[in-house]
Amino acid sequence: MRFRNALILMLTGLAILGGAPADAQLLPAPSSVVGRTGLPLPQLPLADRLTRDVDALADRLTPDALAAARLDRLAALVRAHPRALELDDQGQPVVRGEVLAVSPTPEALAKITAAGFAVARQARSDELGLSLVTLTPPKGLSARAAVKRLRELDPDGAYDFNHVYADAGLGAALTASTAGPVAAQGGGGRAGLLDGGVAADQPVFTRVQLEQRGFADGGARPSAHGTATASLLAAAGVDRILVADVYGKGPAGGSASAIVGALTWMAQARVPVINISLVGPPNGALGAAVKALLARGCLIVAAVGNDGPAAPALYPASYPGVIAVTGVDRRRRLLPEAGRAAHVDFAAYGAEVKVAAPGGRPASVRGTSYAAPVVAGRLAGLLAAPDPAAAQRAVARLAAQAVDLGAPGTDDVYGHGLIEARQP
Repeated sequence: MRFRNALILMLTGLAILGGAPADAQLLPAPSSVVGRTGLPLPQLPLADRLTRDVDALADRLTPDALAAARLDRLAALVRAHPRALELDDQGQPVVRGEVLAVSPTPEALAKITAAGFAVARQARSDELGLSLVTLTPPKGLSARAAVKRLRELDPDGAYDFNHVYADAGLGAALTASTAGPVAAQGGGGRAGLLDGGVAADQPVFTRVQLEQRGFADGGARPSAHGTATASLLAAAGVDRILVADVYGKGPAGGSASAIVGALTWMAQARVPVINISLVGPPNGALGAAVKALLARGCLIVAAVGNDGPAAPALYPASYPGVIAVTGVDRRRRLLPEAGRAAHVDFAAYGAEVKVAAPGGRPASVRGTSYAAPVVAGRLAGLLAAPDPAAAQRAVARLAAQAVDLGAPGTDDVYGHGLIEARQP
């Protein structure tokens, strides 16, 4: 599967990754798993043993090991899909043969096309106040060389790679005998979700209005990761969810251009709170879209990622104004794989999290992906529509309800503290 995180990579020793990223988080159990003592655990269901051993392994992984696994994972992804992906100058996966221009002037666009670049797609968002032009470089020019050339041609312009973003969760599927059904709480609230598609036939969505659109090749397609995060929004009380599938079916799913398209839809629909459990590098197009949404009074909630404290800060969680969420285990200890964003606002449970999964079986999952929608769902109940002042009040109200962790008061590790899911 495509984006296995460092824990699974260390557990199985896999080096090549492939498939759809949204399905990478509910992994089938390996054929043999041992416990903390190194002995087989035949008395427990296999999925239970995998979950326990992933948790145990997480406690033993070092920050350097997690950071190294991250680089290996990104390089392996590109090796698996060399026709669709390449690496930028920082070792990040990008869509091959595409670069992005953010709101170029007509004069700059004419100069660019005269230099051999072709316009592949062009989208204008009046709501966000920007246009995004996807360019095809001249034949034989890599994405790295293309971005460099564009910045030389138009030093005042904004040009970047079409980065590919990964989901921020992991976990092993559990049978219904070990995890009861996920229940929606109701009570109102509207939220957006940028993820994979959602399996709408799950019981948790019976009283939830789901609207889904696809922003990548293949349209909206049900996925494990998208279904899991949406079920947590429903469990938090959200009764209307706009789902933007930014992955589709191709290896270039999760691109910056797809994410900006999804954010444009959210702006058009005036969604007050958006959950993004995706992580990647800073990107000019994504940063511009996020800034515009925040200025409109929308709350964007994002996971910090699972690459550990030694990895670079990930985005969109690290953008100023985005609500960055980290994960803790059931003993309220920081997940050792949790990333360190440029800032942290809240913590929520990111281990042994009960979610819905395609096929009707509940699952238990792990990762900061599953902490973010708990916070987003709670905020959706406090903010009815985008509004800058109301958004600030909503965050302040939620902060007042947080359980203080770590150093007294707000800190750099847990932010305002732990936000727990609503109780039935």
